[in-house]
Amino acid sequence: MRRIFLSALILTLTFSPSQAQELRDNYDIIIAGAGTGGISAAIQAASMGVDVLVVEPSGMIGGQAIAAGVANMDDLSSQRSGIYADFISRVEEYYSARGKSIGTSYWDPRNLAFEPHIGRMILQEMARGEDAPDILYRSEIVAVGREEVISVNGDNVSGLPRISSVIIRTPDGMRNITCKVLIDATEYGDILPLAGADYMAGNSATPSINPAAMIQDITWTAVIRKYPGGVPGHLRPKSPLPGYDMARVNYANYVAKDGFTFKGQYPVKLPVDFITHNVYRGLPDSFTPGNFDATPENWPNISKCSVNWGNDFPGQQKLGDKYGLPVSYLEDRILRARLERDALIKTLHFIYYMQNELGEAWSVDENEYGELQEAAKDLPDEWKIIARHLPPVPYVRESRRGTGNHVLVSRELFENSLSYKDGRGNNEFQDAIAIGCYHLDLHHTDIEADMEAELGEKQAYIEQHRPHGNFQVPMNILLPRNIDGLILAEKNLSMSRLVSGALRLQPITMMTGQAAGALAAVAVTRNIQPRDVKAVHVQSALLKSGVNLSLCTYSDVPADHKYFKAVQIANMYKLLEPEKYPDTVSYDVGYDITFALDNPELVREIAEGKDKGLFKPDDILSGKDREHLTARVKELTGRELLLTEGNITRGEAVDLAVKALEM
Repeated sequence: MRRIFLSALILTLTFSPSQAQELRDNYDIIIAGAGTGGISAAIQAASMGVDVLVVEPSGMIGGQAIAAGVANMDDLSSQRSGIYADFISRVEEYYSARGKSIGTSYWDPRNLAFEPHIGRMILQEMARGEDAPDILYRSEIVAVGREEVISVNGDNVSGLPRISSVIIRTPDGMRNITCKVLIDATEYGDILPLAGADYMAGNSATPSINPAAMIQDITWTAVIRKYPGGVPGHLRPKSPLPGYDMARVNYANYVAKDGFTFKGQYPVKLPVDFITHNVYRGLPDSFTPGNFDATPENWPNISKCSVNWGNDFPGQQKLGDKYGLPVSYLEDRILRARLERDALIKTLHFIYYMQNELGEAWSVDENEYGELQEAAKDLPDEWKIIARHLPPVPYVRESRRGTGNHVLVSRELFENSLSYKDGRGNNEFQDAIAIGCYHLDLHHTDIEADMEAELGEKQAYIEQHRPHGNFQVPMNILLPRNIDGLILAEKNLSMSRLVSGALRLQPITMMTGQAAGALAAVAVTRNIQPRDVKAVHVQSALLKSGVNLSLCTYSDVPADHKYFKAVQIANMYKLLEPEKYPDTVSYDVGYDITFALDNPELVREIAEGKDKGLFKPDDILSGKDREHLTARVKELTGRELLLTEGNITRGEAVDLAVKALEM
């Protein structure tokens, strides 16, 4: 076999003591990025008994939800499970013990929010323990080694090159570490070009990446809080930064002294007043007495929030003659650094606007973050004091996306979300590994010219293919088409731009990240490539870890039922028709931040039990169902399913069928 390194850099290998020497020379799995997807992948994989190393460029885990400050969970799902559910339950437990609500955002107490430093603490606790992954901070993978494998006796099933190692730039020098599987959970999809993987960026794809194609805005958020005794002098800059006059005009369009108060109707009427602005991204406040949530009477009492409205970059100001960012932002590190600095400064402009135009006694929260970012190191000293309490990284909405043998498009997501609604039947993905719920949300770059015509995507599909409730994510979009040993996670999945608009949010990236970790661990323990792993083995591991995978639930097979796992898999593989499918109304996942339960017809049908079907696991399997089940298993496996000649229940039968799929 021949080993090669693909790198965007000319490397001089140096080795020095301390952190670099603490690393082993080999790990089963290396994960690039400790964001929502990466840390979830690490926790899941490590729990399955494999060695995991996470390489994180910043000094903080949690990615978009914590390191980027988007601590208001964009969660419209009625299903929370797995690592995401564990995280949220720990957040709720933490604040409940202190008499605090987490329902402080989006003008509705049913939403979820937390302070970034608390989220960070909880995620760190989840990543500790006997089977904990190793996490290497302030480090980055700068080159990827591949083995060009020549098949001998058919041992290389795919005939593709394999990931074999990485070179990591650490604070102590360079390290070359081998691995069996590499997961790209970076915020930008930075591993894809290093690994030589085919990928998409904007509406272009390798080998013809168009640097002028467009992607969504980024946002450098801020966490701000009210200072009842007045803003301390060191948190109140005396002079604006260059470019403030243009920024002032922009912010005046979003929030003003005499702005409108939100009345529960969408679209939101702009500009809003300052209180409405604060409750949009309101956060719990551990350092202010009292307990307030996002019910209207409590809005004036919200004392802490995230600045994530009106400060999208470039936002309404455009870059040149286009909205959004060019793909060159992803491809050119020098340009990326310059544009991210501009995004940071745009948010600092809001601090000055808030204090001087609105006259508000608010500033950055000194309890959050605390380290000066590279993007702020050339600012005036009075602004460095402010900037060090901004998140260490920007909120990146759209990254490179790996190209798999299958690219998920909006029509498929839409049709999948229609399963069991309005009397429709089962349109589940057979290889489903996660459940999400969001609309096709693009921050700018949502015109026809920005869509992938070759994938059949159109601007009109933002509305026409908007999901109708929960949807599944198939495993095949975690696999690149032209290289083995690489798994896609975070926002880097094989999907169209429209689909990425629904799969980029914190809850679903945690779920797909957990699935990526399970897939990697199964591949390692079975000594096969990720693309050769059966989806049912990953599904079984996820179900064992408390992840829900089927869009269909049954009143007679609750989560603690002994056949719950088997019935979930039976749904996805269409092994056995239930006695009755659910029969609920179809509802759009809207652009407004509302819930399915705001639909009165759906509430009525849930009260009538129509949101759940009947599986009848204790009924005797009929001759017709026996015939269907055995035929389906043979179709899927090529083997006969041996059932006892006598009576067998439906639950017993699907349990045996699932065991046959797992063989």
